[in-house]
Amino acid sequence: MDHPIQDAADPRIAFVYQEALRGLTQQQSQVESLNTRAGNLIFAAAFVSSLFGNQALPNGIGGWDAAALGCLFALGVVIVLMIWPYSQYRFRFDPEELLRQYVDSEATLTQMHRELALRIESDRQGNWRLMQRLRAFLQLALILFLLEILSWLMSLAGY
Repeated sequence: MDHPIQDAADPRIAFVYQEALRGLTQQQSQVESLNTRAGNLIFAAAFVSSLFGNQALPNGIGGWDAAALGCLFALGVVIVLMIWPYSQYRFRFDPEELLRQYVDSEATLTQMHRELALRIESDRQGNWRLMQRLRAFLQLALILFLLEILSWLMSLAGY
């Protein structure tokens, strides 16, 4: 291989590739944001449980206390499911594969941009399915957190 194949890169393909890459980058930041929210929820649940549990539990464990502790446990399980590292996310390319597929085969830049734009969209759609599950877990975790607070308040009110 004396020199790479030169082509007059199609600016339209380059634009589509850049937009696909931008969409994938935005999606990655959304996943990071959801994981940050899960971390904040862990802190909030720990704070509420220590604050209210410290006041409610010295009187023994009643029905509302058990409900609050059950919500806390379920919340912990849901948060673990949220932040568990998902190896199925695809936010980057394998350099070896890129070299083999585009450099060693002497593909043009236009071909490379076109194929990678299609692959990025496929990866983005696969990530989206995982993100929907992550969002559902976050919504469930927020409901459990509110139920935990309600249970602690009911216990403290003496119901």
